[in-house]
Amino acid sequence: MEEKEFDYINMIPLIDVMLVLLTIVAHDEYFRYGGHDTRGTPAVSAEPEAVARTRSVDVDQTGRVYYEGRQVSLETLKTQVEVLPRDVPFLIRADKRVPLQYFVDVLGAVKGMGFKRVSVQTERIKE
Repeated sequence: MEEKEFDYINMIPLIDVMLVLLTIVAHDEYFRYGGHDTRGTPAVSAEPEAVARTRSVDVDQTGRVYYEGRQVSLETLKTQVEVLPRDVPFLIRADKRVPLQYFVDVLGAVKGMGFKRVSVQTERIKE
């Protein structure tokens, strides 16, 4: 039996395969570099938004502690923040009249629970 020589090469299957590969690479780049929000809808992904929100802890000169604007004891503060993920940012605010020990107690409580993103804000009081 005699084999027939090819007069031409059919390029269509090669082009189909190349287009599929190009599509896969394009989609991979799109999802990898932020082209698509993978967090889902806000109703489903309430936790990532809570993680991004900075929590505030204020200390006044009498030693009272305010968590998110409400006065709490140091023990209550510990119980309220222990349920939060450890990457939640905290902002501890105190003015120059706060005795150092009150500030150190609050800072030690938050840092002692394993929170890594703790910032301190101090402001001058206008006299």
